[in-house]
Amino acid sequence: MGPLLALLCLLPLRPGLAAPSCPQNVNISGGTFTLSRGWAPGSLLTYSCPRGSYPSPAWRLCTSSGRWQTPKPTLRSAGLGKAVCRPVRCPAPTSFENGMYTPRMGSHPVGSNLTFECENGYVLRGSAVRHCRPNGMWDGETAVCDNGAGHCPNPGISVGAVRTGLRFGPGDKVSYRCSSSLVLTGSAERECQSNGVWSGTEATCRQPYSYDFPEDVAPALGTSFSNVLGATNPTQRRKENLARRIQIQRSGHLNLYLLLDASQSVSEADFNIFKNSASLMVDRVFSFEINVSVAIITFASKPKTILSVLSERSRDGVEVTSSLEDASYKDHVNGTGTNTYEALNSVYLMMNNQMQRLGMETSAWQETRHAIILLTDGKSNMGQSPKLAADNIREILNINRDRMDYLDIYAIGVGGVDVDWRELNELASKKDGERHAFVLQDARAVQQVFEHMLDVSQLTDTICGVGNLSTNASDQERTPWHVTFKPHHKETCRGALISDQWVLTAAHCFHHTKEEDRPMWRVTVGDPSSNRGKEFLVERAVIHPGFDVHAKRNQGILEFYGDDIALLKLDQKVKMSSHARPICLPCTMEANMALRRPPGSTCRDHEAELLNQQSIPANFVALDGHKLNVNLQMGPKWTGCIQALSQDKKAFPNLTDVTEVVTDQFLCSGMEKDDNPCKGESGGAVFLQRRFRFFQVGLVSWSLYDPCVASGKNSRRKPPPGALPPPRDFHINLFRLQPWLRQHLDSTLNFLPL
Repeated sequence: MGPLLALLCLLPLRPGLAAPSCPQNVNISGGTFTLSRGWAPGSLLTYSCPRGSYPSPAWRLCTSSGRWQTPKPTLRSAGLGKAVCRPVRCPAPTSFENGMYTPRMGSHPVGSNLTFECENGYVLRGSAVRHCRPNGMWDGETAVCDNGAGHCPNPGISVGAVRTGLRFGPGDKVSYRCSSSLVLTGSAERECQSNGVWSGTEATCRQPYSYDFPEDVAPALGTSFSNVLGATNPTQRRKENLARRIQIQRSGHLNLYLLLDASQSVSEADFNIFKNSASLMVDRVFSFEINVSVAIITFASKPKTILSVLSERSRDGVEVTSSLEDASYKDHVNGTGTNTYEALNSVYLMMNNQMQRLGMETSAWQETRHAIILLTDGKSNMGQSPKLAADNIREILNINRDRMDYLDIYAIGVGGVDVDWRELNELASKKDGERHAFVLQDARAVQQVFEHMLDVSQLTDTICGVGNLSTNASDQERTPWHVTFKPHHKETCRGALISDQWVLTAAHCFHHTKEEDRPMWRVTVGDPSSNRGKEFLVERAVIHPGFDVHAKRNQGILEFYGDDIALLKLDQKVKMSSHARPICLPCTMEANMALRRPPGSTCRDHEAELLNQQSIPANFVALDGHKLNVNLQMGPKWTGCIQALSQDKKAFPNLTDVTEVVTDQFLCSGMEKDDNPCKGESGGAVFLQRRFRFFQVGLVSWSLYDPCVASGKNSRRKPPPGALPPPRDFHINLFRLQPWLRQHLDSTLNFLPL
């Protein structure tokens, strides 16, 4: 849609003249269309087709003369060409070295397969069978027949490409071009490096109308940002062969520049989706303990800097989010073109100002890393080539082979059919084995990517409170701290990882156990390679010495759960993964960084921030792994919540003071629409979400009602109306057990002052 925007400047009519309407005979065979301004001049008509087909032409523009303007490739000499939905085709291989492929066709319809086989003496890498998808792209990976003779592995030839270069030794280069009308993305030239890795990104030949599915884009961007957010150690990355993507040390700094297209061909609704998507990423980025500054630039014919990295506000997540909310589509109502050069030049000028302020030779400037996210709906049609601005940015940052890690430019086109792949590929970074240019079909797909991109599976650090928030994540990935503890063969309890070797659980889980039985105890921790998780032995159990379920029998209280807390030290450290990661424990430095609080914060500050309302939404994990909801009652509501005990005449026949049973050690829930924990869920974390991180404020202790009695773990029963006693659930308040936690975890966690 980019090429049409320059025409918009010519549309205004002389005062007093009626604006002619454009003809309405613009239906598309097999598809639909939308109009930005009805049939009036300046209206943009956009065609869409069912999945597996694409519109030709992609758009029409109503000019001031009352005629439809169409993209040049589809203009016809006589009259208005008929718009049609054409079937998507995947490109065919031009060649396949040291093997054969079938079938041999000029191009391939959606749903068809390509099969690859190697000659004797060669081993197939990549996908032996590839499937043509509805976006005009083959699934899987490029098939390569390699005999392992080169210093670098045979780089192969992607479908539709032609390669020049047959030598794969150090310093050897290969180059690629695309056949027919296909567009090359990735690196047109790659060099075999001394470390045995090819430089740059795999060259791919694509149909001009092809686009990426969100599920393909999200992992690529997610790996990038998980490395940023986890501040992964570079040595660890190389050892474990993790993609570098955007990286930053905890002592370093990241400048993140968000460039949002607000030109006329982006609707206001889509612009707002761009903003919401950026807000999702900003919220998550600021939830991690890295030093980051965020710039926000919106652009059409001219750019507007909403927030600069030079501003103190750029380092505050709340201020950045507020600035994003204030960004207005109407800021560019008088400038309808797309000037990507000026948007990127704004970044360049911002960098130049920061360099002058910090000093070109200082480590504060030299060690700052920069990431640019460009969200645009097409291609530039105003100003100079945006590549010139990108080259200036690379020059001022001194980006060379040794400093490639200091800049990442992500060029994300939105719109599918009319996005300029070549321009995006020119702008995007070419990192070894990485990809930075993407095209998504619409703004909704952008939002899907940003919702799902923050995958934490690559984080090997013990960073706390990170759960996978993607809609397609498993239950264990959503709550990776959740563990199952089996102290004896008949019953189970739950617990929470609070470090890579310690589990927090309930003391009453050990009520019927003996120390000599400890070799038989098992703790099951999430493991991505096993649906059942991985079992650990218990090296040591630390049970609060104050716990005695019979402590108040002489007062007529048959069971008392004060000090119902215990710690388990596992016999070995847990390997961090998307399925196993500690939850944040309040009153620790780790939780303080997750909350983005100042270094001088105290335990009381954490309690004030996390338990700051009379009714606080929280969660626990059910027997089946699902996350269930409760509301923790505080202040006067806590007093009302615990009064239910006075109606339990069976368990407490002569109770006159409910606080004898429910001391200030307990949180109370179970009112109104709360879910109630089952017996086997004791010891599990009661947790809150703040700033996209999770914090354990309590652990499940005891209840007046068990919803799983006689119903099973997958069939929880709600209490009948008017049930006596009313359902109530009580959870150990971790803020009240701080002295004991510090006594036993002081060498493991870094506690704040009380």
